[in-house]
Amino acid sequence: MKVKNFDGNHGPVRNQFEIEDDQGNTYFQSYDSVIAKRGPDGEITLDSKAWDYSVTTGRYRNIFLGENKAETEKKIKAGTYKLGNLNE
Repeated sequence: MKVKNFDGNHGPVRNQFEIEDDQGNTYFQSYDSVIAKRGPDGEITLDSKAWDYSVTTGRYRNIFLGENKAETEKKIKAGTYKLGNLNE
């Protein structure tokens, strides 16, 4: 498992992390909460409670996903993105 500070638009950001596991999953974690998971096949799962926790979390989630909040909401409604509990 590899953990590094998340790279924002201006370099590494405190309290925001990108985690890679041995199965090829990449996670975005904000403070102590996992926000999103990208599987090795590109499938996205968002934490149902934490994906839209705050403006700051949203800013870096958008960078991780490469889209804005409205696009993310459309993909959730369409079933393209799954919602789940990533913080068990």
